[in-house]
Amino acid sequence: MRIELSQAAQALPTSGQTSNLSPAGDDAHACVSEEQARLLGVRTQIEVLVSYVSQFPEVRQEKVTALQQVILGGGYQPTADQLAQAMFVYMLVKPAA
Repeated sequence: MRIELSQAAQALPTSGQTSNLSPAGDDAHACVSEEQARLLGVRTQIEVLVSYVSQFPEVRQEKVTALQQVILGGGYQPTADQLAQAMFVYMLVKPAA
């Protein structure tokens, strides 16, 4: 089954107008409308999640792995001043809750 999300919702007949649909057709139309509404809600949720995820920085695994190897090998020896500066900057950017 193919679902076309770009289609506009079909207008429902207003009261007082007759429809060519049979009662069984009305049930089918109601099911389709409910399904379209549900899918529209799912689409909106996906768009919100995509927007949220796009705010995170890209993780470059090769850089993370390389830094991890240097740290584990003892090659990363920051000075006390470097640590203090990093902690100070971190506290400015992310204040304690």
